[in-house]
Amino acid sequence: MGATTSSPTSTVQAAAAQTPQPAGPPPPGCPMHQENKHGVHTVMDKEASPPHGCPMHQAASPAEPTGSSPGPAHQERAYDFVECPMRASAGGNKTPDDIDPTNMMPPPNQIPAPDQPFPLSVTREESKIPRAGTDKNWVYPSEQMFWNAMLKKGWRWKDDDLAPDDMTNIIRIHNQNNEQAWYEILKWEALHAKECPCGPALVRFGGKAKEFSPRARIRSMMGYELPFDRHDWIINRCGKEVRYVIDYYDGGEVNKENYQFTILDVRPAFDSLGAVWDRMKVTWWRWSS
Repeated sequence: MGATTSSPTSTVQAAAAQTPQPAGPPPPGCPMHQENKHGVHTVMDKEASPPHGCPMHQAASPAEPTGSSPGPAHQERAYDFVECPMRASAGGNKTPDDIDPTNMMPPPNQIPAPDQPFPLSVTREESKIPRAGTDKNWVYPSEQMFWNAMLKKGWRWKDDDLAPDDMTNIIRIHNQNNEQAWYEILKWEALHAKECPCGPALVRFGGKAKEFSPRARIRSMMGYELPFDRHDWIINRCGKEVRYVIDYYDGGEVNKENYQFTILDVRPAFDSLGAVWDRMKVTWWRWSS
């Protein structure tokens, strides 16, 4: 969110930057930038099927490892809480399908905690981030899910003076953070618009808050602050999995209009020669511009 050190175009505010466009128009089967059923323009309309040359949204791909999952199991029923949040008020019935095959854990629950001081919303918001292996987008957690997740990590609300509006703002900041991270990834992926004209999709992600990246450690030795969080996002680039590293830095006061406050450093990980070449090109553009 906010200013970024990662985009191939510049280091200006990402909200003011324009997403780079592909070198040429996409093939007729790629309905890019069309309006979806929610009235939101995305990189690729999820209501339409991609052409045969863009296999990133198919259930399986030869380039994907055997046994890969399109995402956590709880995402499959996430739209129940987008379209009809009342279904979540009782927590729902647990079935074997609720187990996430990636970690054999049940999904986050929507049941209020025993000592919870106030009710929280169970409504979930749909993101603009395509979910690989499906024709849908990723769905963000509800306020109740976020609360329960924080309790599971050891947080105790009695240590903080929280109001219901605080949780609402936390969710908005969380969602905006992820939207901005995806926006920065799309800038990098514009370098590969010809080979993947329909755009990428997010396969999976994970937090590594205590595993500082080499770049973050080098910046720290130079006197800069360490990031307060780190994520690794794995995207599907038309059948090829690519890892991105995202460092989150404190950007000061929260912008109350768009809930931006984090400075993101987004870049492809040094996992391949292609990623090294991409970062070399972008570095050259920055120094020569």
